[in-house]
This record gives sequence, C-alpha cells and structure tokens, in this order.
Amino acid sequence: MRLGSGTFAAGCVVIEVLGVALFLRGFFPAPVFSGAERQAESPAPEPSAGASSNWTELPPPLFSKVVILLIDALRDDFVFGSKGVKFMPYTTYLVEKGSSLSFVAEAKPPTVTMPRIKALLTGSLPGFIDVVRNLNSPTLMEDNVITRAKAAGKRIIFYGDETWVKLFPKHFVEYDGTTSFFVSDYTEVDNNVTRHLDKVLKRQDWDMLILHYLGLDHIGHISGPSSPLVGHKLSEMDSILMKIHTALLAEERDPLLPSLLVLCGDHGMSEAGGHGASSMEEVNTALVLVSSAFERKPGDVRHPTRVQQTDLAATLSIGLGLPIPKSNTGGLMFPVVEGRPMREQLRFLHLNTLQLSKLLQENVPSYNKEPGFEQFKVSERSHRNWIRLYLEENNSEVVFNLGAKVRRQYLDALRTLKLSLSRRVAQYDVYSMAVGTVLVLEALVLLLLSVPQALSSRAELDVPLLSPVCSLLFYLLLLALAALHVVVCTAADSSCYLCGLPWLAAGGVMTLIAALLCAGMSALTRVFAGGKCLSQVGLAFQNPPQSTSRWSELDLLSFLGTVGHVLSLGASSFIEEEHQTCSDHKAELSVLAALSLTMIFVLVQKRCSLTSKVAMAFGLLGIYCYRAAIGNVLFPWQQDNKDISKGITEARFVYVFVLGILFTGTKDLLKSQIIAADFTARTVGLWEIHSGLVLLATLLLRPHNLPVLVLSLAIQTIMAQFIWRPLRHDVAEVTVMHYWFGQAFFYFQGNSNSIATVDISAGFVGLDAYMEIPAMFLTAFATYSGPVLWASHLVNFLTSEASSGSALSHACFCYALICSIPVSVYIILVTSLRYHLFIWSVFSPKLLYEGMHLLITAAVCIFFTAMDQTNTKS
Repeated sequence: MRLGSGTFAAGCVVIEVLGVALFLRGFFPAPVFSGAERQAESPAPEPSAGASSNWTELPPPLFSKVVILLIDALRDDFVFGSKGVKFMPYTTYLVEKGSSLSFVAEAKPPTVTMPRIKALLTGSLPGFIDVVRNLNSPTLMEDNVITRAKAAGKRIIFYGDETWVKLFPKHFVEYDGTTSFFVSDYTEVDNNVTRHLDKVLKRQDWDMLILHYLGLDHIGHISGPSSPLVGHKLSEMDSILMKIHTALLAEERDPLLPSLLVLCGDHGMSEAGGHGASSMEEVNTALVLVSSAFERKPGDVRHPTRVQQTDLAATLSIGLGLPIPKSNTGGLMFPVVEGRPMREQLRFLHLNTLQLSKLLQENVPSYNKEPGFEQFKVSERSHRNWIRLYLEENNSEVVFNLGAKVRRQYLDALRTLKLSLSRRVAQYDVYSMAVGTVLVLEALVLLLLSVPQALSSRAELDVPLLSPVCSLLFYLLLLALAALHVVVCTAADSSCYLCGLPWLAAGGVMTLIAALLCAGMSALTRVFAGGKCLSQVGLAFQNPPQSTSRWSELDLLSFLGTVGHVLSLGASSFIEEEHQTCSDHKAELSVLAALSLTMIFVLVQKRCSLTSKVAMAFGLLGIYCYRAAIGNVLFPWQQDNKDISKGITEARFVYVFVLGILFTGTKDLLKSQIIAADFTARTVGLWEIHSGLVLLATLLLRPHNLPVLVLSLAIQTIMAQFIWRPLRHDVAEVTVMHYWFGQAFFYFQGNSNSIATVDISAGFVGLDAYMEIPAMFLTAFATYSGPVLWASHLVNFLTSEASSGSALSHACFCYALICSIPVSVYIILVTSLRYHLFIWSVFSPKLLYEGMHLLITAAVCIFFTAMDQTNTKS
C-alpha cells in the first residue's frame, strides 16, 4: 500500500496522540468511590478497657454553626504579611489578639480551584488530572464533609463559585452560584455573594454557611499580586469577615455551643498572578479559625503554624460531630481541641489515627510493616491502659501525665501515617500506560525507518501491510496480544481502564498494535535487505540528489538540539517564566505597545490584498483601544488611570476584522481550486490566513509581550529573505528551524513548564459571560501562539517556493518526527520516575505540555497534508 509521506506522517502522529491519551489515562487514573457504603459504617468505639462504659458513639459537636469564608487565591502573606496589616485590620486584630487560631495551610499541586475544594472537604490528595477536569467539575462521589453533614441533617447554604454546585448538586438547601472562569469580572462576581449576607445572617434556619469569593483570584489573573486592586479587594474581604463575626457573636448564648468562622484560601498566587504549580506563593494559603472557644489570656501571643490543607476535613468533621471521611489523609489540627478534657482529646485522636490506619491498609500491601501503623498500635494499647486507669480514678495527676504521654504517641503516629499515605496513595494503571507507550514507540519507529523513502524526491512510501507474510504475522501477533489482554485483566487486582473497555474497543487497540508492529518489522527488513544501514536515516534529512557521507553543520545542530531538548525534560525543575517588563509603567508601556502595533502592520501587510491591509490597520487600532479601555495603556489625551470601559465592544470590533481577514484568505484558497494552477491566489490566501492569526495573537497577548511578537515576525522575515532562500536550505532544514523557533517563542512570550503561567484571562477577551468552548480555544491559542504562528509561516514559505512540488509532504514528515522523539522519550522517563518526589509538581505538568505540543503537531500535519493534496490537484 503506497502512501504520501505527509499522509503517512499525519497518520503516525494521530496514532501517537491516541497513545499519549491512553498513557495519560493510566498515569492519571480517575478513582470511583461509593459514598453510600462508606456512610453505613458504625463509628469506632473507644479502645476497650474491659468495662461496659466504653465510649461507643461519636463525640458531640464542638460548634453549633460553621461559616466557611473561602477567598480564592488568598496567599498567606495577604493575611499575615504587610498587606494584611494595611488592608485587613480587623482580621489582623483577630490573628494577633482575638479568639482565633492561625495556620499557614500548604496546598499540594495542582493548585487550581476544583482539586483544592476536594482536598479541603475530603482530606484526600486529588489526582493531577483534576487540573483538566477543573474546567467542568463532575459530581463528587468521594466521601466528604458536605455529604456527611447533609446525611446528619445539617442545613447547608452556599453562595459563590458554581464549582461547589457542580460538585454537590443536591446538598444545599439554598444556593446561588457564579461562574469562576470569567476572570475579567472582579466586582459583580463578589457582589453576587455579598448581597445575600444581611438576610442570611439574621436567619436561624441553617447550620453551615459557605461563601466562596472569586474577585481576588480574578484580579491576580488580570494584573498580578502587586496591582493596587488587590488592596481594595482585601479591604472589602476584611469588612465582610467583620460583619460575619459580629453577627455570630451576637447570636451566641451561654447554653449554646460557640460558632466557628473559617477564613481560608483554596490556593495562592504566583508573582505573575497565576496559579496551578508548586511555588511557595502558590501553595501557601492563609487559614484562620475564629471562635469564642479559642479565648486566650492577655499576653498569649500565637504565631501561625504550618499545617496541610487536607487537615481541615478531619478538623471540620470533629467540630461538627461527624465521622471523618474515609479517604481523608489529613490530621486533626490539635489546637482546636486542646482545651477539651483529656478523654475527649484522646478520643478525637484515636478516631483520626484509626481512620488513617484503615486507609493505609487499603493502599499499602505491607501496611503492618509501616512505622505509622506500628506507632498507632502502640498508642492504642497505651490508650486502653489509660482508659482502665481513668475509670478507676479520673482526677489524679498520674492519670493526667499518662494521658499526656498517650497524646504525644497519637500525635507522633498521626504525623507518620500522614507521611506514609502522602507517599503511597498514588495509584497507577500500569497496563494502560504500557499499551499507550507501545503505540507511541511503534509510531516513532515507523517514522524513523521511513526517513529515506519519505524524504525522497517522490515523497512516497510503500507500507507492506497486505503481503501474505505480513498477514500471517499479523494474525499471530493479534492472537498473542488478545491472550495477554485476557491474562492481565483477569489477574489485575486494581481497576484498569483498558480492561473496562468493551471487547470491540479493546480489540481495536490490539489490532492497531499488531498492525503497527507488522509494518515496523517489514520496514526494518526492507532497510537491511536493501543493503542500507540505519545510519543513513540522518543523512536523508539532506537533499537526496546532494547526499554525501557526511552530515552538514545544520544537520548536526538539529540532532544536538533534539537530544538537548530530550535531556532537558529530565530536569527536576521548571523552565522558569520570563518576568514582565513595563507592566507598572503605563506611559512607557503605551509607547512601546503603539510602536509594536505599527511594526506588526509593516511586517505583515506587505503580501496582503488591499482589503486585508485596511482590515489589519483597523484591527490593530482596535487592539490599542481595547488595551486602553481595560486600563493597560493610555491614550495621549487620557491623563489618569481610569478605565473607559470593560473593553468588550473594542475586542469584538477586532474579532470582526480577524474573521474578515480569515474569510478573505479562505476565499482566495477556494479560488485557487476553481482556477487551475492559480499560484498567486493560493499564496496570497495562505498569507492572509497567517495575517489573521497574527492579528488574533496580538489581541490576546499581554501588551508587554507585543515586542516579543514583533521580534518573532522580524526573524521570520529576515530568515526567509536572507538565509533560507539565498542559501537554498532544503525542506528538512527549514522545517526543523521553524519548529525550534516556535518552541523558543513559546517560552519567550512568558510561558514555562509550570501550569501557573497559562494566561487564562486571554480566554475571556471580548466575552461578557463564561462560554466554555470559545474560552478554551482562545486560552489555548494564546498559550501556543508561538508554535502556531511559526507553523503557519512554514506553510507560507514552502508554498511560495513553486519549484518544490513535494515540500509540504517533506515538511509534514519532518515536523512529525522532530516532535515525536521528545514525546516518546519523555513518557518512558515519566514512567520510570513516577515515584519521584517531584512527579506531581514538575514532571506531570511537563507531560501535559508535551502532550499538547503533540496534539498541535497532529493538527499542523493534517493541515500540511491537506494543502499538499490541494497543490497536487492544482
């Protein structure tokens, strides 16, 4: 079966995308929990002392009402640092002198909202894949505090981020959700929460009130933590906390239990304003518990202590008199119960350590050899002895001292169990990971073995899948793979994604693996049968008529660059983000933005039609107006920093011209199909599409990144006119250089291997409400605008070279190969490092980025193949 090299490469990349998706599905498993079965369990009794008076019921609640005030992106220094002193005076008073307990709660990556809510309420460590599921949160099936409270008859009211409503769709007696993704709004999104406060605080028909404020997080995404808007928002939150606390104190009566007010953040905020990764600014959040139960004496100075964010679930459960969630990995924050009688303290600690020990037994086969489990058993025995002594004489000093010793043992066991669970709780679907890796490697091997044929002048390959020998081998391999699948699925102790698929789908995967393996063996046989050696693979990157036995300097540079990229992926640290420039100097930024927009017009308009030139000019003017409207830059006549509008009208004005330019380019491409061999219409149409993408990128990128875009366009112009054409570089060399320039500008525009640098505010340019599909597309395009624009320039450059008939097929093949190598190596690397200390904070984000790069490569290859077929027909 003969295939064009572009079609073959596009097919291989699509297979690799499927393989990476399967690998990710195994690497990031989605656990399923049965909350109903877990809640049916009776509470664990107090350790038996051989007497009938053992404590067999859950302890009574410590608080009558609980209010959770969650401020999105509340970094610890926003409360405990200089900003807190300046902008949150009431909160600072409570922290320093009032009846409160203060903590710095550490959040585990990914530091995005939905996984952090799950951590706060379940006490578990959500999987890293939740960073993707954050966009559309499913119902939370895992055992959690909210479900337990509802089952106990607690009446819960919620206002704020609608993520809670998605996680708990039938748990609130009253709720009002607001979208968390429309980051351009930082006022109404909070006003919609506050407007309910006066009414609900006067009512007595609720037990839990949850308020999730989003404005601070949105300000961070828009202008960063140093924005003056941050101070105003913190002052607003301080006044809200004072209102709630005053209302709770006014309701408290002596016979009643005290209330609890929880001030917390779900994650922090990086210096660039984003979040999602593992920097100190992103993982350290403020946690303040306010209650009259925490009264302190004059001179009692309390400094914030460090806890895990997951510790809140166990603490809230104890405070509300509820069972601790079964998947909880956190520990009770002991200062909350420190003032209770000794027997109650030990009862609380026993419940927590017993729950953790059961979770350890479920996740670790050799749990009885774990130090934490051994410490728990020792503590339980000591507790049993203390109960016996306590029942005999409950007021002696000996009883108290022994109780203090048991308490220390429990706390030590608690810390050790938490540490063991945090290291062991990750579950990998190794079978799915292995099958995905095999698919990726098979596609890569096929690409490598096909280099000599794919880059020949005909740009065609012979894929011998239909030969008798290959057919026999295929059936034997398919039979062996099916048998292996049955053996693995019947022997697997844990859940496996592939084993859960219907037989038809699983058989399709096995068929694909067998077919690829046959094709690879046939290609390998052909290489050696023809007297060629694999060293000629690299030589084929040169122009075949000029092939020699030596590599050129550019071939060597391309090879070393690929190897260097692969090696860099194994580093246990991020490629750090570029720092913003001129972001706080609006006048200088305005001049720089105006000059950059002018240069973009000069560099792009030269090959456009008159209509597109006019649209480009008006579009760039609209971009400046949009940035001035939202306060990023100034008009010459604008003397203050007051925003003119929200910029929605101006941004939509630019979208009209973007769509107009893209429509004009598409029309010219269709015209080239109708008029045979209309070379001019095709080249003009492609360039206009490229210009439309440039205009869209200019709108979405921050103003301080416009010079980076200008530099990218200038390099494209210089390289095309003075390097690639005069020096007659072949297609492979030009393609590799475009790929690496695209990779470089991905980082130059401020991106990194950290999720925190994804600018999600770009997804809401011109939108007045959250719309999932447009927001996801705009965010992805803004993030990967560097690689996309360089790929677009590549197809323009190669199409303009009329003498190269198979240029796009060669480019597609080279593009696929140069991207497939690092992806293939990296999934092997991640598999071997899956128990590394930085697997979730460093390697997993890189894996997601590499997967996204491969997906973009697949789209590029499909476009190249389509354009190549268009050229052939013309």
